[in-house]
Amino acid sequence: MQAEKQMVPGEHRKGKAGALLEILFVSAQLGLTSFGGPVAHLGYFHNEYIRRRRWMDERSYADLVALCQFLPGPASSQVGIGIGMVRAGWLGGIVAWLGFTLPSVLALVAFAFLLQGYDIADAGWIHGLKIVAVAIVAQAILGMGQKLTPDRERVGIAVIAAGVTLSWQTGYSQILTIAVAGIAGVWLYRHSSTENVTNLPIPIRRSSGIVCLALFGVLLIVLPFLRGTAEAGPLAIFDSFYRSGALVFGGGHVVLPLLEQEVVPAGWVSQAEFLAGYGATQAVPGPLFTFAAYLGAMTAGVPGAILATLAIFLPAFLLVAGALPFWNSLRRSPRMQGALTGINAAVVGILLAAWYDPLWTTAILAPLDFALVVILFVMLVFWKLPPWLVVVAGAAGGMVIGW
Repeated sequence: MQAEKQMVPGEHRKGKAGALLEILFVSAQLGLTSFGGPVAHLGYFHNEYIRRRRWMDERSYADLVALCQFLPGPASSQVGIGIGMVRAGWLGGIVAWLGFTLPSVLALVAFAFLLQGYDIADAGWIHGLKIVAVAIVAQAILGMGQKLTPDRERVGIAVIAAGVTLSWQTGYSQILTIAVAGIAGVWLYRHSSTENVTNLPIPIRRSSGIVCLALFGVLLIVLPFLRGTAEAGPLAIFDSFYRSGALVFGGGHVVLPLLEQEVVPAGWVSQAEFLAGYGATQAVPGPLFTFAAYLGAMTAGVPGAILATLAIFLPAFLLVAGALPFWNSLRRSPRMQGALTGINAAVVGILLAAWYDPLWTTAILAPLDFALVVILFVMLVFWKLPPWLVVVAGAAGGMVIGW
């Protein structure tokens, strides 16, 4: 059954243009305030898209996160693109990505031209933003854990996933953990009912999804061969950043060594410039993949920044668009639902592991840090204050602690 003819959520109330403007406003707000890396972004998304606006139910959001964890690429950006597509189709996905990504792209291009030689990694307000990320992820773990690990079996899967992730930190450990959790879920929940699964309208044709998946593979294979005809030109930049975005498993930080192998030996940037850009990336909100904007700007100015950004995010967009049309059918399968049940529990464990390392271990270094994270957590969970206000308070608190 084709889902593309169904009404997109929210479209009947506000119209297509109104829905797109709303997506742009909300995603841009997230792009300006979502500090802390991919794990923290999922917490911000959960709070804004699910808890506050209810654009998707909890189970569907958890399943979408699980799907994006399976796909190579920046999981948090893919979740945002998926929510935008569910909300308002192709343009919704593009607008959601643009709003979330553009603020950090602009900031990193500015860093490339203005702040290359400055060391800001130890600034007090940046340390405060790291503490904000600890509080945000703690809130996400609390909310998702209550719904996704309600019994002993799922708690066990989450604990094992956290232990494995902490003790075996490689680019593929999360993928293997998720796969094993899915197999365990098929066996443990093989008799579970799928009656309560929400059938989300996905306004993308299956044929379009197949085209996107095919295009993803074709570009991955063909671009390296075409690159030989223009080694120093735009095609070389596009190929390097496309392959880096297409081959990343296990989170955005894994892209850093891939990018270093592509840009430093080629002489596009020096090792010192690469590390300076990495430090700048930690200081801005939004997805870590926007580091490509800095590298592209250093390589070929503003056109290079645009080309590198589009190339590194294109695989993520193609994979989400290719997988979403088949999502409802997969989710309604008892075996697939059992697998997703196990995967969702493992995602909670992976979030818990990432909350400890690197977030807690790099942000909570002294008693005052612990006091600040408790205050920020209370502001989020008990006082129900908006995330942007918590971000401002965290940055201010970090500056005070740094004095």
